[in-house]
Amino acid sequence: MSNQQTVAESSNIKVLPIITSFLIAGFIGLFSETALNMALKELISGFGIHETTAQWLTTGYLLTLGILVPISGFILQRFTTRQLFIASLICSIIGTFIAAIAPTFGVLMIARVVQAVGTALLLPLMFNTILVIIPPHKRGKSMGIIGLVIMFAPAVGPTVSGLILKTLTWHWIFWISLPLLFVALVFGAFFMQNVTTPTKPKIDMISVVLSTIGFGGIVFGFSSAGEGGGWGSLQVVLTLVIGTIALVAFSIRQTKMKEPMLDLKAFKYPMFTIGLLLILVCMMVLLSAMMILPLYLQTSLALSTFAAGLMLLPGGVINGILSPVMGGLFDRFGPKWLVIPGLVIVAGTMYGFSTVTLETSTGFIVALHIALMIAISMIMMPAQTNGLNQLPPELYPHGTAIMNTLQQVSGAIGTAVGISILSSGSRSFLETVSDKMDPLNQVLAFTNGVQHAFIFAIIVSIVGLVISFFIKRVNVEQKAH
Repeated sequence: MSNQQTVAESSNIKVLPIITSFLIAGFIGLFSETALNMALKELISGFGIHETTAQWLTTGYLLTLGILVPISGFILQRFTTRQLFIASLICSIIGTFIAAIAPTFGVLMIARVVQAVGTALLLPLMFNTILVIIPPHKRGKSMGIIGLVIMFAPAVGPTVSGLILKTLTWHWIFWISLPLLFVALVFGAFFMQNVTTPTKPKIDMISVVLSTIGFGGIVFGFSSAGEGGGWGSLQVVLTLVIGTIALVAFSIRQTKMKEPMLDLKAFKYPMFTIGLLLILVCMMVLLSAMMILPLYLQTSLALSTFAAGLMLLPGGVINGILSPVMGGLFDRFGPKWLVIPGLVIVAGTMYGFSTVTLETSTGFIVALHIALMIAISMIMMPAQTNGLNQLPPELYPHGTAIMNTLQQVSGAIGTAVGISILSSGSRSFLETVSDKMDPLNQVLAFTNGVQHAFIFAIIVSIVGLVISFFIKRVNVEQKAH
């Protein structure tokens, strides 16, 4: 098992086939994350369910990720790269197959959870493997290629599923993904190599339980609030309070343990912490925008699902193409010259979005969306790579687990806060008009809510901009093995 020695002797590791295996698997996993959003209307009428119930297809997925990803640091040290890669793909294949044949909403819901288990294993494994097999001074480009998949797949998801739904049923979203997952499995079975030596740490059940209640409670609480539970409902308040208490207990426990499940020592490295904060800002802005924009396009501008999907495609494609380019620029110039201008552009686009009305031209929206996606490519991967570069190799699994977990949590928070500001903005507008049931007033109220939600996004991006002034390039020369 010579190729199971760690990086130092990794001359016989074939980098390209390993990265290719991850890219195919990651693309399909993340594509199905957003592809189903376009089919929600069809699912609501087909299964005779309420919107808030349908929303569980996304919430359940996020919840599973929020519960499993924190444990991934432990799982990555327990099993080999090949075992985890194949397990993640088998979960994705089983989940996708169950979803393709799902006769009821309950079955589809189970399928989504099984799919999410696959993604929760794959994402941290992918980042960790890149950190292990690629020297720090070349990482920007590789992280950029992964960024291409992570941003590109969810961006094309709605457009492709819009096309599928024009002619076929929603089941085909999954039938089309299945053969591609099989290709990834076969490809990975041939080419995936073990790049780390499992250290078999002991499992601490108390940590697992606290982490599950903590992260699960927070994601669930925010999602419920966003789905119309409202911030005042007992369920939301209780889950958020219990989640927070469990998280605090989890964190204290990790600092006391000799072999923590999630090693919080990563936070001692300032660039890791700053990079993490910038990613959280990005995810909050991006996911709330990606939730609100399609609603605005379909409600205020009365576009069809497919047209709305098409309008958001150029930004997603450009973001995907630019990710590796920004990675290369990061390798040459460091993060500062990308991240600060990027956040200035994000704040500017959010300001632009906060001015939308019923008369706003579609061209203006497409241009703003493209600018936003370019800016996100300037921030996400450089901040992430710079942060992870500062960690010593033994903290790689923990650093990637922390980043991936908090990304899911901040996405859930951003979406929930965005949606609840949107609905309160709509309500406050309707209180000022005499005829609340007039369809025009309804649309005007909704648009007012959209403006309010983007004002929240402006504030978040300005906070990010302030943080970005503290980012410094991590000197990787002395850390290169």
